[in-house]
Amino acid sequence: MSNFRQNLLTFSLAASVSVLALASAQTRAQAQEIQLEKVTVNSSAETATGPVEGYVAELSRTGTKTDTPLSKTPQSISVVPTEQIEDQGAENIAEALRYTPGVYSDYRGDQTVLDEVFMRGFQYVPVFVNGLDYGTNRLGSWNSYLLERVEVLRGPSSVLYGAATPGGLVNLVTKKPTGLNKREVEILTGLDNKIGVGVDWQGTIDDAGVWSYRIVGQAQREDSEVNDIIEQGFAISPSLRWSPTADTSLTLSAMYNHEPDAGYKNFRTAAGTLFASSGGWIPADVPFSNPNVDESIVTQGQVAYEFEHRFNDMFKFRQNAAYNNIDTAFTSVLHRGVSGNLLTSGVATNRDTDLQQVVVDNQLQTDFATGALTHTLLTGADYKYTTTNYLGLFDRNVPDQDWTTSNYPAYTPNWSVQSQYEAEAQQIGLYAQDQIEIGNLNISVGGRYDWATQDYNNQSAGTTETFDESAFTGRIGAIYNFENGISPYVSYSTSFEPSFQVDSNGKPLDPTTGQQIEAGVKFAPVGGNFQVIASIFQLYQQNIASSDGINTYQTGEVRSQGVELEARAKLTDNLSVIAGYSYVDAETTKDEQAANVGLRPAMIPETMASVWGKYDFFDGALEGLGLGLGVRYIGESTTMDNVYTIKSATLLDAMASYDFSRFGNSFEGLKLQVNGSNLLDRRYVSACNTTTTCFLGQGRTVTAKLKYTW
Repeated sequence: MSNFRQNLLTFSLAASVSVLALASAQTRAQAQEIQLEKVTVNSSAETATGPVEGYVAELSRTGTKTDTPLSKTPQSISVVPTEQIEDQGAENIAEALRYTPGVYSDYRGDQTVLDEVFMRGFQYVPVFVNGLDYGTNRLGSWNSYLLERVEVLRGPSSVLYGAATPGGLVNLVTKKPTGLNKREVEILTGLDNKIGVGVDWQGTIDDAGVWSYRIVGQAQREDSEVNDIIEQGFAISPSLRWSPTADTSLTLSAMYNHEPDAGYKNFRTAAGTLFASSGGWIPADVPFSNPNVDESIVTQGQVAYEFEHRFNDMFKFRQNAAYNNIDTAFTSVLHRGVSGNLLTSGVATNRDTDLQQVVVDNQLQTDFATGALTHTLLTGADYKYTTTNYLGLFDRNVPDQDWTTSNYPAYTPNWSVQSQYEAEAQQIGLYAQDQIEIGNLNISVGGRYDWATQDYNNQSAGTTETFDESAFTGRIGAIYNFENGISPYVSYSTSFEPSFQVDSNGKPLDPTTGQQIEAGVKFAPVGGNFQVIASIFQLYQQNIASSDGINTYQTGEVRSQGVELEARAKLTDNLSVIAGYSYVDAETTKDEQAANVGLRPAMIPETMASVWGKYDFFDGALEGLGLGLGVRYIGESTTMDNVYTIKSATLLDAMASYDFSRFGNSFEGLKLQVNGSNLLDRRYVSACNTTTTCFLGQGRTVTAKLKYTW
């Protein structure tokens, strides 16, 4: 319940007591009835984990784990709300983050089996769900239709979240009960035989609104861009909220996602993709695999709860917990060579991973004052337990394939074990953070200590290893809010990741560490529905393991520095705009191999820029029409050895919607929307790691959606 409703409830109860003292029994009953009617009024005030009106969020819990205005948080944070996700027709996390500066999320193009996000020059940042770790950096994905917000926290963030890469993290905030009685059904279709349906159903169970619920689900099916491969699946997420008072709430939620055809491993060779092969350029719809062998099955589930209780004006306790289960089974063929019309040097792989995870986060928030200073002190303890069972098979006796035809050779893999292991990992963290406010100055200071262990049973090698690591991380930052809305800030933060491996002498490696200095300015005038963030940063990652082919060393270091700009604004009642720019200069500064020093990380665009605008017509002949237009620029990147440069690309996106309510009450809530991505069908290489692992960017997509809300 928002502060507005809490204050309204207090006022109503006080008024009722006064009436009881002064009026007759009949009058008292009438007065109490009137006051109870007022309590049921829904406030539109934004909460830190709830819906956002428009594109500009004011609050977020991701950066501090407390409900803090973005304008008072001394770190760069972006919030992508539901309205933006819907307007841009984003169907997964990669597409939802396309217009977020400093983030590269769809390097795999049409393949979206996993949520893989690059940030500030670092690959595969972790993904959290409602503040809790989900899966691993490269395992797990969420349907964006289930989400209320997608939030990006840039830079080292271990002080609150434990093990994480220095680039930052992504926090997904799911749709949960809001206390509203609202229903939504949508059907969609599009190119490549796309068809789907979505449902978002929420309401209250009792008249007082103590119990509320929400059920969100979506199912889709479409042909992929590659011949003879389809993608289909469904996801559903029910939730139930119990809130007996304004001070207590418990939200139970679950998610189940099953994709019997989740996608494909769209690896391509540089020959024929980045440059012409001996047989020429290979079309985008040619699979470098064998569709008769390929299989991609993903099944995911989560059961979670969020509990919150305010004891008094000083103390508030929160406990969030989740159980995650991610089961993936991928079978694919990768041809690593091209000779004329033949795809050669094929390798078949079969990878089966079963991950189970329990995550718990306990938080005590203490609000108090010491003289002129007000404090929001957060102390917490979190725990993560993860078990992973993995079986990897391979076969190198793959027949060559003629890429000019769709006649795939008959082939049954003769599997050999490449890797088989069981891993059991635990992490315990204790943390404290104090947000101090004195006048217009906000200072944030935090520290954390983690203990991480892993038991690794290498079944294919017949060995067992135990790792035990620990690390301290911290953050300090300050931001000053001038009355005109300008807020300069500066921060220093650190991170760590357990290595869980040994060097050539069998000695366990130290955790990988990261440090960042960030400075910037935010502009968010009160009531202006306008937000600009400009930041510069320099961060380092140390203790990176490297090898000379024989020995393993822990001497590597990467430095990343750059600039990011983001603007979000509702310029008029009709026009909303998003714009972003980022420049990342990343390179290896230390490595056991001298030739690697100075190399840029692979697949990281040096420059990215984007702008999106939406205009709604509220009157006149075009009343009900909405138009959106966006341009994305993806700058040059490079391969791992920096030998090949991947060219830049400029892409055009657009949207048109029509609200039929102008034709009368019978059409209230009916809306048609058409989205186009990469409308000019620009064919481009989105990334190359090596000459055998290149990816094509997604081609043109067009989707039409008819939605009815009541």
